[in-house]
Amino acid sequence: MLVLFTWTKTHWLKLEDLIELRMADIRTYNVVILGIGFLLIFTAFTTCGNIEQTVVKSLNSTNFTGSGYHSLGIIYGVFSFCNVLAPIIVTIIGPQFTMFLSGVLYSGYIAAFIIPSTWSFYFTSVVIGIGAAMLWTAQGHFLVENSDASTINRNTGLFWALLQCSMLFGNLYVYFDWKGKTEITDKDRKIMFTALLVISALGTLSFLALRKVCQQEEILSEEEGQYLLSARLKYKQRATSAVTETKTQFKTILEIFKTKTILLLSFCMAYSGLELSFYSGVYGTCIGATTHFGDVAKGLIGISGIVVGIGEIVGGGLFGLVLKNNRFRRTSVVFLGMVVHFVAFYLIFLSIPDDAPVVFQTSSQHKPYLVPSLSIALLCSFLLGLGDSCFNTQLYSILGRAFAEQSAPAFAIFKFIQSMFAAVAFFYSGYILLTWQLLVMVIMGFTGTLCFFMVERMQNMSADIQEY
Repeated sequence: MLVLFTWTKTHWLKLEDLIELRMADIRTYNVVILGIGFLLIFTAFTTCGNIEQTVVKSLNSTNFTGSGYHSLGIIYGVFSFCNVLAPIIVTIIGPQFTMFLSGVLYSGYIAAFIIPSTWSFYFTSVVIGIGAAMLWTAQGHFLVENSDASTINRNTGLFWALLQCSMLFGNLYVYFDWKGKTEITDKDRKIMFTALLVISALGTLSFLALRKVCQQEEILSEEEGQYLLSARLKYKQRATSAVTETKTQFKTILEIFKTKTILLLSFCMAYSGLELSFYSGVYGTCIGATTHFGDVAKGLIGISGIVVGIGEIVGGGLFGLVLKNNRFRRTSVVFLGMVVHFVAFYLIFLSIPDDAPVVFQTSSQHKPYLVPSLSIALLCSFLLGLGDSCFNTQLYSILGRAFAEQSAPAFAIFKFIQSMFAAVAFFYSGYILLTWQLLVMVIMGFTGTLCFFMVERMQNMSADIQEY
C-alpha cells in the first residue's frame, strides 16, 4: 500500500511539472504571437503615419479637403482621453477580443486611404484613437497575464524588440516602391495602402491564435465544486468591478497629478509629445517636399523612417537595458538626449527649406542656408530616434522609481500629457514654418531637461534621508 502511494505521489508530481512546463510554453507562445501581431499592425500604421501628409498632398480629388496632420492630431487627442475608459472595456470583454476589435479599427483607418473621402478620413481618425487606447490597455493586461516575476523582463524585452522592427519593414517598402517618383498617383496610393491593409489584417487575425492560460485553474475550480455563473452575470460583475476600479484609479491619478514631481516632469513629458509628432509625421513630410532631393525625395521618406527606427533601437537597447537600474546615469542620458536633439534641430534648420512642412500640392519654394544633403538628412533621422529613446527610457525609469507603488496611474498621466501635446503639435504643424516649430521644441526641450534634473535631485535627496 505504501509502495502504491509513493508511486502515485511521484507520478502526480511529474504530472504537475509537465503541466507547469506546458503552461510556460503556452505563455511564451502567446508573447511571441502578441509581438508578431503588433509588429504587423504597426508596420502598417507607422508607415501610414509617416507618409500620409505626403499622400494627402498628392490627391487629385477636389472634393477631398483633409489634412494628414489634423488626422494624426485627432488620433492622439482621442487616444489620450480614452485611456481612462479603456480598462472598463478590457475587463468586460477580455484582452484578446479587445485587441482583435482594435486591430479591425486600425485596418479600417488604413482602408480609408484606398478610396479617400474627407468624412471617412476624419471619422476613422476618431475611431482609431479609441482603438489605440483599447489596444495598448489590453496589451499591458495580456502581457502581465502571461508573465510572472521570473519572466516579465524577458517577455517585455521580446515584445518591444518585435514592435520596434515595425519601423523598418514598412518604410523599406515605401523606399523601393516610391524611389524615383516625383508624384504619387492614385494607382501608387491604392497599391501601397492595399498592401498595408493586408499586413494590418494579418496582424489582427494573429490575435485569434492566442491561447488561454487558465484552463488548469478552471478544471480545478470545477473539481472543487464551485458554481459556474451565467455569462450575463459574469459580464455584469466584470462591468461593476471595472467601473469601481476605474473610479479608484481616476482618484489616484488626480492625487498624483498634484504632486511636485509630476508637475515638474510634465514639461519633459510634453516635450516628448512634441518631438514624437515631429519625427513620426512632420520630418518625413519635410524630406519628401524638399525640391533639391529631386526624384528620390519621396523614396527618402521611407529610408528616413528606417533610420529613425534604428536610432530608437540603438538608444532603447543601450539606455533602456544597460543603464536601466543606475540612478546616477539618468541625468546624463537625458542631457545626451537634449544635446543630440538640439544638434539635429540645428542641422535641420540649416539644410531643410523653411516652408517644407506647410507647402501644399507643390515642393518647397524657400531655399535653406545650406545645400540639402542626403547624408545630413539621414543623420538627423538617426539623431531624432536616438534622442527620443533617451527621453522615453529615462522617463519610464524615474516614474517607476518615484511611484513604485502607483506606477499604473503615473504612466497613465505620462501617456495623457505626451499624447495631448503630440495632438497639439500635429494641429499646428501644417500652419507654422519649420523654424518656429524647431524653436518651440528647443525651448520645451531645455525646460523639460532642467525640470528632469530637479526631480532627479529631489529623488536622490529623499533616498539619502531614508538611509539615515
